[in-house]
Amino acid sequence: MKTMQGPALFLAQFADDTAPFSTWQDITRWAADSGYIGVQVPSWDARLIDLKQAAASRDYCDAFVGQAAENGISVTELSAHLQGQLVAVHPAYDTMMDGFADSSVHGDPAARQAWAVDQLGLAIRASANMGLTALATFSGALAWPYLYPFPQRPAGLVETAFDELARRWRPILDLADEHGVDLCYEIHPGEDLHDGVTFEMFLDRVNGHARCNMLYDPSHYLLQALDYLDNIDIYADRIRMFHVKDAELNPTGRQGVYGGYQSWVNRAGRFRSIGDGQVDFGAVFSKLAANDFDGWAVVEWECALKHPEDGAREGAQFVRDYIIRVTERAFDDFASAGTDEAANRRILGLDR
Repeated sequence: MKTMQGPALFLAQFADDTAPFSTWQDITRWAADSGYIGVQVPSWDARLIDLKQAAASRDYCDAFVGQAAENGISVTELSAHLQGQLVAVHPAYDTMMDGFADSSVHGDPAARQAWAVDQLGLAIRASANMGLTALATFSGALAWPYLYPFPQRPAGLVETAFDELARRWRPILDLADEHGVDLCYEIHPGEDLHDGVTFEMFLDRVNGHARCNMLYDPSHYLLQALDYLDNIDIYADRIRMFHVKDAELNPTGRQGVYGGYQSWVNRAGRFRSIGDGQVDFGAVFSKLAANDFDGWAVVEWECALKHPEDGAREGAQFVRDYIIRVTERAFDDFASAGTDEAANRRILGLDR
């Protein structure tokens, strides 16, 4: 068994134009003061990172990592969630998705997709330049508008969507392999890879690519009423990242999983700060430890109620308390009779 690392914090929900969240120096110092030893970096946020420089220059990356280290912070991974989302966009979402891309490609879906693919290449190279072995991302979605089949989906619609999704991602996965970087898809509603079955459909189409892996986040599974503990056992070999995020699902006679188009506060299913929801993190951390997960426990704060800085501070201590320093010996070693193979054979009566 292995001991995971942490606590770390995903910075996407915290970066903004006000101090201490507006510069790399200040936000890493704030993260350390909040109790963290690592951060996951949103690669699209130019306030924190120059992705083109990071992809081209190891000197830049050394300085970037070094500045964080001066504040007691490790860079755990880069995130390319928004760029990954744009690899595959159904036309229904074109207008809304333009906001994730550079303004030069707005209104041009083909140019936006090419921009996203280039961004992922930069993020892969930047990860390698920083000595990182995993990159977080989304898969994007072509079939998501057809999730609930009424009218019934035309035969082959989903298969065609997943064939195309795999075709777009295969060269990106190959590039990641060239640089020794795992792509960790966050399995997430709104993405075509939103549960285990859809991940397997994609994995089959990329021929079990070694760099096709998972970012495990139990909150997204709880809100789907999916067994998030069994999921760890099933996909242990593919889980390479871990977001520590909580959620609750409280269905009523008026609404359930789909939420009735309500705001997050008024949904039956909503994200909560860590420890305020229903995820059994004791069991989650135990399962991950038993399955040899030695990556980072990264807090992702998303809560409809609690202030983010309070959630971050509490989350750091929560993770620190839940990380299991795994044992190096069995609890009953004191009672060992110290037998060997010859003794084992005698005990079994094999040498009579």
